[in-house]
Amino acid sequence: MTDRALYIAMTGASAMLRGQATVAQNLANVDTTGFQATLDATVAVPVTGPGLPSRVATVAQTLGVDARPGALRNTGNPLDIALKPEHWLAVQDAGGGVAYTRAGDLTLNANGLLMTARGLPVLGADGAPVSIPAYQALEIGQDGTISIVPQGQPASTMATAARLQIVTAKPSELVRGDDGLMRPRPGTQPTPSTGAALVSGALESSNVDVAGALVSMIALSRQFDMQVQLLRREDENARATSAIVR
Repeated sequence: MTDRALYIAMTGASAMLRGQATVAQNLANVDTTGFQATLDATVAVPVTGPGLPSRVATVAQTLGVDARPGALRNTGNPLDIALKPEHWLAVQDAGGGVAYTRAGDLTLNANGLLMTARGLPVLGADGAPVSIPAYQALEIGQDGTISIVPQGQPASTMATAARLQIVTAKPSELVRGDDGLMRPRPGTQPTPSTGAALVSGALESSNVDVAGALVSMIALSRQFDMQVQLLRREDENARATSAIVR
């Protein structure tokens, strides 16, 4: 029984550490635009392999992201957008592939390319990075259409410059990568958005519940300490038993 208790306590302590890492990551992104908190849990998983199925491990498991929208903050910046729930902006990741984000704090680089605040190219409806010519006025419509008044032209010459690639997908259909970007789960494919998909001149704040995350961190720390105490106690019992047997 001692080895069984040691194994359960060891896997439990390991799961608590991973849970603390998830909460710490959420807290680190409290001020990150459009960030959705990672949901984590512990589950009991039977240990497979040769022998009788007599061991069960405690495993930390990521359940996805919190689908609740963050608070909207009006900025008045025409390049800022806040996406509606279950809507995602397509960007080009570091490897040249397509990924999705809810961070709508966009900027223009010196070459006129539309970028995220992290420096990733924003993709248009045609799948290519969005390039915007020199303008004196710009607005982004609710459907992601970017309209501009070209430099030196009257307001009546406003024309469409590009359209953002926005898709709809439930958070459960996407998985967050190590780079913080979302990608479709195997067997799923986001649907191109139609109709109103965003609010312009505003940003979505992180949806991390700071108070709840701090309470969770304290609870996980206490549970970890409990598992460590159990490990020490079982080790002491094993040593005492060995001494008696001798």
